[in-house]
Amino acid sequence: MRLFYCPDIEDKVVYTLPKEESGHCVRVLRKKNGDTIDVIDGKGGLYKATIIDNSSNKCVVQPLLVKKVESQLPYNCHIAIAPTKNIDRVEWFLEKATEIGISEVSFLLCDHSERKVIKFERAEKVVISAVKQSLKMYVPKLHDLSSFKDFINQDFGDMPRYIAHCDDSFERVPLKSVVGADSLILIGPEGDFSPEEVKLALQKGFISISLGDSRLRTETAALYAVSIVSILSSI
Repeated sequence: MRLFYCPDIEDKVVYTLPKEESGHCVRVLRKKNGDTIDVIDGKGGLYKATIIDNSSNKCVVQPLLVKKVESQLPYNCHIAIAPTKNIDRVEWFLEKATEIGISEVSFLLCDHSERKVIKFERAEKVVISAVKQSLKMYVPKLHDLSSFKDFINQDFGDMPRYIAHCDDSFERVPLKSVVGADSLILIGPEGDFSPEEVKLALQKGFISISLGDSRLRTETAALYAVSIVSILSSI
C-alpha cells in the first residue's frame, strides 16, 4: 500500500490533491483516470480515492471513507527535545520515532543548546514521509521551538513527566522503572541540561530519570525513551 497525505480531505465529495502529492501520483507513479489511490488525513481516516482528472499540477479525486481509527496509539508519548547542532540527527530521530510510534514532539531551546533555530516545515515533511512509509493513520503533533522555561511552565495536567539528564549530583531513577503509558520526557542538548534547568524542572513536578549507564547522543536518548514507552505499553 502506498499512502497519500491530504489533511483536509474529510467530508469532501471531490478533492484536489496538494501539488506535491499530485505530481508524485501522476508523474512518478503514472496513475491515470479511473485508478484508485489510498489517502490518509492524518487524523485516523483512510480513504479510497478514484482519480477523475490526472493533471500533474492538480490531480482531482472522488474520495470514499473506508476506515476511521479512533485512537492514534495505545499510549501517549510526548518527547521534548533540544535540537542538535547537526540537524540531520534530529531528522533521523523524527523519522524513527514516527515509525515506532510517538504522539507529540516539542523542540526546546536550552542553556547549552548549540542549535537555536529549526526549519519547522522541513521537520513536518520528515514526519509525514515517515507516516506514509510506515502506514500510520495519524500524524504526530509537532510544536515549534520554545524556551525551556516557557515550555515547562505550561499546564500539563496529570501527565506524568520526566527529565533525562546525566548530572550525578541529582538523584535519578531508571526510566523503565517509573514510566507508564502516558509520558512527557525531556531530552537535553549535546551539553546536557544545566543544573538550573534540572532544578526548575523538579520544582515543576518532573521526575529525574536515567536512561542507563551509557552516555547517549541526544537523538539516541530520545529514541531510546520512545522505544521504552512503546515496549512497556505493549506488554
